[in-house]
Amino acid sequence: MTGRGTLRFGVSLEPDASTPLLDIARNADRFGLDFLGVRDQPYRRGTADAVTVLAAALTATSRIRVLPAVACLPLRPPAVLAKAIATMDRLSGGRVELGLGAGLSLEGVEAYGGTRPGDGTAALSALAEAVQIIRMHWSDQNGLRFQGEHHRFTALQAGPAPAHPIGIWLGVTGPRGLALAGRVADGWIAPSSLVPPNRLADGQRRLDAAAAEAGRDPGEIRRVYVCEGTIDGRETRGFLHGPPRQWVYELAELAIGHRVDTFLFGGAPEQLPEFALEIVPAVREHITRERTPAQGDMSPQGTVSTQ
Repeated sequence: MTGRGTLRFGVSLEPDASTPLLDIARNADRFGLDFLGVRDQPYRRGTADAVTVLAAALTATSRIRVLPAVACLPLRPPAVLAKAIATMDRLSGGRVELGLGAGLSLEGVEAYGGTRPGDGTAALSALAEAVQIIRMHWSDQNGLRFQGEHHRFTALQAGPAPAHPIGIWLGVTGPRGLALAGRVADGWIAPSSLVPPNRLADGQRRLDAAAAEAGRDPGEIRRVYVCEGTIDGRETRGFLHGPPRQWVYELAELAIGHRVDTFLFGGAPEQLPEFALEIVPAVREHITRERTPAQGDMSPQGTVSTQ
């Protein structure tokens, strides 16, 4: 896992099979972005398989880290997913993380042959079991056995182990999901369309409280925000819909005021160069300026690492 608290930027890609997915991945790598996320909604017509896209992207790039953002658990058995993610991590020298979710469209999951886990409580219970199984699979233990309400797993030996300690970041939004993330996850992925700024503060508090209650350091949980907006050079049309200077201000405010440490651009791929080459450097500069004490001001202030 990358160091938490370090400011990171990336892209969350819709795996539209008609778009040049690998060209976008190469550009994101060339632009110096940190993460390439691929959304996993296999039941949607015209989408490429997210895990296959990630594997191909690793071979087409040299430094960027990849993750499903987020993997659709009801259509990805956790032990099989754990093996695929660990294999990609080993082959890439440790460039894979895991975003995991309970499934955005349970109707779509069912139509595609998956099993509907039930109500929201059952879906989160299945997600919690999956995290346990995945971590067991990545361990060095032998004689593994898990008998849960939703998942079962037996293996004489674990593995293969990933090349580095892979972070499991949960894509959840409700109070119970945030409580689960606070207890067991290495990160929280929040889409701007479902968690606008007026909900983000409450989500952060719930995440922190659950982590503290579980005896964990809340500061060890990465905060990932998927920016589902448009870069429009003409006028402001609402949160994350406006010119680059608006994006710079809003992302800096999210980082400073809401402790977001990772931003994934979820807008149109053709706007990625403007995000990566204009907005990202300006956000880093803005945050550095805000966090650096003015000359003559000796009062202690926090800093945000941008390396």
